[in-house]
Amino acid sequence: MTRRIGILTGGGDAPGLNAVIRGFTRRAVREFGWQVVGIFDSFNGLILEPRRTQRLKDDEVRKILAWGGTILGTTNRGDPFDFPLPEGRQDLSSHLAQVLAEEKIEGLVVIGGDGTQKIALRLMQERGIPVVGVPKTIDNDLSGTDLTFGFQSAVCVATEALDRLHTTAESHERVMVLEVMGRDTGHIALHAGLSGAADVILIPEIPYDPARVAAKIQRRQRKGRCYSIVVVAEGALPAEPDGRPVAEADRSRRLRAGGGAAQILMAALEGRVDAEMRATVLGHLQRGGSPVPSDRLLATRFGAHAADLVAAGRWGRMVRIRDDHVDSIPLEQAAITRFVDPDSELVSVARQMLVELGSE
Repeated sequence: MTRRIGILTGGGDAPGLNAVIRGFTRRAVREFGWQVVGIFDSFNGLILEPRRTQRLKDDEVRKILAWGGTILGTTNRGDPFDFPLPEGRQDLSSHLAQVLAEEKIEGLVVIGGDGTQKIALRLMQERGIPVVGVPKTIDNDLSGTDLTFGFQSAVCVATEALDRLHTTAESHERVMVLEVMGRDTGHIALHAGLSGAADVILIPEIPYDPARVAAKIQRRQRKGRCYSIVVVAEGALPAEPDGRPVAEADRSRRLRAGGGAAQILMAALEGRVDAEMRATVLGHLQRGGSPVPSDRLLATRFGAHAADLVAAGRWGRMVRIRDDHVDSIPLEQAAITRFVDPDSELVSVARQMLVELGSE
């Protein structure tokens, strides 16, 4: 009997998702002769009625390499172990396993970030559903892999925004604050900030002192550089008065109450900086649009390797890239957050370029 393998995308979208679907499907169909079943809207396509699946054929995925988003749709509100229903949240993981059996789907290729990979691991451990994971996040914050597709595309969007902000900032002698994504990490901010010649880069891993940021802007003004470019990651916050970082339990509340990282920074600089300040929040622009070539390539490699893992019966693993070689690791090691190391070479380069990071 022909093998039937399901594939789905979960969590937030990222440039390159379609390239993974294409890479997996073409190898699965052409090399191994399997049927590939696309599952719509993450696990929801199997859990909700009517079921939403579609057999993916080589001709149907041939043109999607450069497409943004995902042809299968995605959601971050479909955890089968804690599924939202009108009568309350329920564990529908057993129902999911039953549906897979009815559909004769042997196993799942699950493309997603840390939350999706944790769900995939539980499905295998607790419900016996064979899974292979493919890491996805524009934040590049999964420790199991050196790089995630979508990251370079997000950095390119942020860098282009910085290039544009430079000219308008200089024309009006303003301080331009660009807030970028990254959740609790500063990889996008650091890479884009260095690529876009930012004067200040603020990341969650280095709680900042607003006085240092103000001093940097004032030094530039004294030298006749009457504008400044500041990049702030969405999770970056000022240090507490005693220099400690904000407690993890308080971070989300503090960010929401302050209106986001950019607004919190501008409020902290009010009265310290003699210049107009403007904030630009890129938000979901960083997720949208076509993937850059490097993300298309990485996503294709990930998709093809996922097919090889399934062919070898190596379930319970996540594809990753390490030292430019694509291989895999156990799913148990997949969903660990990778933070920016404050002592890393990249942070050191930023300091050498005289970028203010808000702390010693």
